[in-house]
Parts: sequence; structure tokens; C-alpha cells
Amino acid sequence: MIFSLPQHRSLLRQLGLGLVTLAAGLAMAADPYPTKSITIVNPWAAGGPSDAIIRPIAQQLSARLGQAVVVDNRAGATGTIGAAAVAKATPDGHTLFFAHVNPIAISPSLPQKLPYDPIKDFAPITLISSGPAVLVVRSDFPAKNLAEFIAYARANPGKVSYGSVGIGSNTHLAGSLLGHMSKTDMLHVPYKGSANIQTDILGGSLTTGFVTLSGAQGLIQDGRMRALAVSTAKRSSVLPDVPAVAEMLPGFEISGWYGLMAPANTPPQVIRRLNAEVTAILRTPEMSTRLRDGGMESTPTTPEAFGEYIKAELVRWVNAIKVANIKE
Repeated sequence: MIFSLPQHRSLLRQLGLGLVTLAAGLAMAADPYPTKSITIVNPWAAGGPSDAIIRPIAQQLSARLGQAVVVDNRAGATGTIGAAAVAKATPDGHTLFFAHVNPIAISPSLPQKLPYDPIKDFAPITLISSGPAVLVVRSDFPAKNLAEFIAYARANPGKVSYGSVGIGSNTHLAGSLLGHMSKTDMLHVPYKGSANIQTDILGGSLTTGFVTLSGAQGLIQDGRMRALAVSTAKRSSVLPDVPAVAEMLPGFEISGWYGLMAPANTPPQVIRRLNAEVTAILRTPEMSTRLRDGGMESTPTTPEAFGEYIKAELVRWVNAIKVANIKE
């Protein structure tokens, strides 16, 4: 077959484009994701309950991906500072967000303007864990159970204080909702982290607070704190003898959850890879035991299921905030 000069040129151009495409494909195969260290932004203070969950995951993820995985604690504003930082990050899978119910579902439901949209600015990867908060008091507090606590609060209006990890947090909402549903007048005291809440309860400057099981479990077991109730609709398998608030106040339900997210427009193949790796980590006996010891349940999902879960959470928290009449 004989080609004319223009045909030769056209054929060469096509061959050249094909070689370029092939070279690009080979380069990607030779240099797959991740190409550098990965940063997971944890929106809570270092050393807290959230670190106890994400740092072991980061360590195992590093081994699986062959790159360093660094946890960057960016605490403040009930998690919204960390969320905003990830929302603006390059969507290449090298900056991830250790998502939490506060910055992703609660804060967007409050009457405030945020520098990010929980749906439009993030790509869900997987839900990681969920669990209750536990209402605690110092062991020598007069009330021995939730009914006695409510009676005490009613008899001492304005004298019972409860701590939270910040205005608009799930622990703030839990305390506010408890006060609303039990018709008690309690003083809200916001903190930057749950550790200080427990310290002040033990010291006597704070009456109570909803705290994570992972943070309070040791104090409960050694008798320095008394657990009055858990915030989820049903009792926790970790503290089966501690009733749920809903047993006395039907309809009360506040749960906390963690997940992993990336900036919006992160390549789908990166999302799938991360989902597969983190899901495998969460299903290891070691991680399941660690989460359970912290009062949490391992709850891996598909990216799509996590996205639908977040949408449902946004609706639920809007309704809960209305019921509690939170305007702060």
C-alpha cells in the first residue's frame, strides 16, 4: 500500500499521539497513588479520644500504601477549622479529613455561616466508627442515677453545670437536649477538649458532662467517676448496666461518629483504593477490639453509603437542634 505525503504525516501524528498516551499510561503504572506522604487532618486536640482511633489506622495505612501517613491535629471551633483546611486542599488523595459528626453534620445545621459545604466540598470515603457519649459525675455526687440527677438539677436551678467540647458540638447538644427534655436549668461550659472536662468534674468545679466512653471508661472502672446514662437510643455493650437516657426520656438520642473524607473532585480510583484499604484495617481483630474498648463500633461503608448517611444526619441534626431550641 502506497501513502501520499499528507497521509504519511497524518499517520505519523496518530502514531506519535498513541506513543504519548502509552507513555503517560506507563508513567502512571510506574508511579501509582500515593506518590508522596499522606496527611490526615484530625480536627481535635492531640492525645484525645479521636487520636486513639485515627493514629493506629494511619500506621496500618502507611504500611499498606508504602508511604508515610501523618496525622495533623488542627483543633478549634468544634472541628470546623480542620474541615475548612481540607476542603481547600488539592484533591489528589494526599490530604484527607478524619471527619466527625460535629463539623460535618452538626455545625452546618446551626445558624452560622461556614467556609465549606459538607456535601459539595468533600468526597466521602468510608464511615469508620460510631458510639455513644456517657453522662458522668464525680463518684461522691449526691445523685446515684439519672432520675436522682434530674431531681437534683430541678431542686438546684442554675447550679448544675455541664461541660462540652464547644458550642454547637454533639456534647453541647446532648446537654442542652437533656435540660430541655427534663425541664431543668443547667449552665453550659464550653471547653476545647474532653480531657479538661473530666479534670474539672474530678476537681469539683464542673458538675457533669457527656464525654466519650474511651476517655471516661478507666475513671468509671476505678470508681472516680459514676456513669449515669449513655446518649444513644440503646445501651452500650461496653457498659451494659448503664441505662440509656431514652429509657427515662423517650426520643433522646445523640450519637457520635467518625469517618474518612477527601476534598471534592479527588479521583474516583483514589477514593476506591482508600476505601478498600481502610475497610480492611477496620475489619482486623486488632482494630475491632481497639474500637470496642473505646466504646465504639467498627462501621465501614462504601463511599456512596457514607454520602447518604451524611445527608440523613444533616436532616436529623437540624430537627434535634430545633427541638432543643439551641440558638448559640
